[in-house]
Amino acid sequence: MLRRGSATLWHTEPVVDLGAAPGGWSQVVADKLGWNRSPPGLMPLSRNPVTPKESHPIDNGTKRKKWNSKRTEELDYFDPLNIDSLDPNTGNMTGRGTIIAVDLLKIESIPGVQTLQADFLLSSTTLAIKNLLRSHDNPDGKVDVVLSDMAANVSGNNAHDIEDSLQICEAVFEFATNHLRTAESIGRRRGGVLLMKFFAHPLLEQFKDDKLKPNFNHVSYIKPSSSRATSREGYYLCQGWRPTLP
Repeated sequence: MLRRGSATLWHTEPVVDLGAAPGGWSQVVADKLGWNRSPPGLMPLSRNPVTPKESHPIDNGTKRKKWNSKRTEELDYFDPLNIDSLDPNTGNMTGRGTIIAVDLLKIESIPGVQTLQADFLLSSTTLAIKNLLRSHDNPDGKVDVVLSDMAANVSGNNAHDIEDSLQICEAVFEFATNHLRTAESIGRRRGGVLLMKFFAHPLLEQFKDDKLKPNFNHVSYIKPSSSRATSREGYYLCQGWRPTLP
């Protein structure tokens, strides 16, 4: 789906991929931004195939409510950078922009992608991302694109599954509110992009109307061609971040 994505997605610099394991979306972004092209005179880098996405180990009982609040820091293990893997070949590549992939699961090395094995809801992870992104041109450590392909394990209980989907979307939106650059600061009406998975239900439609439409210039629904016609899986493509929330 990302390979056929809107051109707006690729007029970008910093990209953050949430729930990124095993790294398929991050690899596509790296391809689009040129990180998997070798400079003239160098042999192309070999690439390991990305395995199918593994479900997050989210318990559909006791852990469900954790999506609604920020995680409690475990200070004994706090690392202000919390960098799991910085690809050593990045310096020899010809790509542009910074790509950060975040997941509780380990992500194998992808050229041009910096990975954090961390919980994106933790303030330490937020700090790590901002530190990786800060530069003379980006002093606030903001991103152009936030991606989320996250979905909780299906429990078979429709009410619980919808609640999980809504809570994940709310958590991703909260992350975006703190990290996305605005369309105005980027200089493009559709700049500042959020692409997130959801499962169709009136509650998710209400979430779109209450949270997404008021804060983006353009919000569209995408149904992947690979998805079964009966599947409720879909994506909200939100472009043009213009926060109106207090």
